[in-house]
Amino acid sequence: MRSIVLTLITAVFLTGCLAAGDTTEDKRRNIQNMRKEVLADLYRVHPEAQEEIRSAPGYAVFSNWNAYLIFASVGQGYGVVVDNVSGANTYMGMGALGGGIGAGVKDYRAVYIFRQRHIMERFIDQGVNIGGNADAAAKASTQGKAYGGELLMDGIKVYQLTESGIALQATVQGTKFYKDPNLN
Repeated sequence: MRSIVLTLITAVFLTGCLAAGDTTEDKRRNIQNMRKEVLADLYRVHPEAQEEIRSAPGYAVFSNWNAYLIFASVGQGYGVVVDNVSGANTYMGMGALGGGIGAGVKDYRAVYIFRQRHIMERFIDQGVNIGGNADAAAKASTQGKAYGGELLMDGIKVYQLTESGIALQATVQGTKFYKDPNLN
C-alpha cells in the first residue's frame, strides 16, 4: 500500500497539471482563457451562479485532476483568484492528498465563490482545505455523465464541472492551495 501511495505522489510531482505556455505571459493568458471558458460553461448549467459571483467579494477558478487508487487519492491543478473589488488576479497552484475508497482518474474544473472577503484573503494567504467529497464520473468530452458533490466549510460555495474521466470514489482529502511564485 505504501508503494502505491508513493507512486501516486511521485506522479503528481513529475507529471503535474500546469498551465500551458512558454512564457509567464503565455501561462497567464491560458489561465485567463480557461477561467472564461469555465465560467461560460458554469453559467449555461447554473445560471444563478452569475449573480452569486457578481455579488461576491471574489471567486476562484481552477483546472484540476485527481487520481484515486483503492485507499489513496492525489491531485494537482492551477487557477486564479479574482478580487471583484480591486480587480486583482492572484495565480495559484494546488496539490491534494487523501484517503478513502475509490478508483479512477478525473479531470475537472472548480469554481469557488467566497462569501466574505476575509475568507478569500485567507484562501490566498494560507490556502489549506480539508474536506470530504464523493462522486461518480464516466465522461469523455461531451459524452457521458458525472455526478458529484463536495463539502467545503467556512463560507465558500463550490461548483464542480467534470471535463472527462472515469471515477467512483468517496474520500477525505486535504488540499493545499498556494500562490504561484512564477506567475504573481
